[in-house]
Amino acid sequence: MIAHTVLFQPGPSVGPETKAAILESLTRAIGQCPTVRACRIGRRVRHGLPGYEQQMRADYQYLLILEFDDIEGLRAYLEHPAHDAIGGFFTSAASASLAYDYEMADLADAAHL
Repeated sequence: MIAHTVLFQPGPSVGPETKAAILESLTRAIGQCPTVRACRIGRRVRHGLPGYEQQMRADYQYLLILEFDDIEGLRAYLEHPAHDAIGGFFTSAASASLAYDYEMADLADAAHL
């Protein structure tokens, strides 16, 4: 399984309308690209315990994870015209963003990674 992971920090001018437009665009892109197997969105939480939380140099408020069966499925999504709109939001509406792709496996199967 391939996980397309995006960390996103909205810019100061991103309001409720822009957030709604981002979600609508993402929903449309996922609906038009059959290689997307799952989509999860998260908002950062803080636990307040000492350790890694205080060591993070950048703060990303949101996380997006899209799952694909294989690298070909990820490529199909990234090259799909519906991805252009959502990809544009992650540059125009962000004060910072990162995107990484990972091959994922259950722990029992992780030796091949």
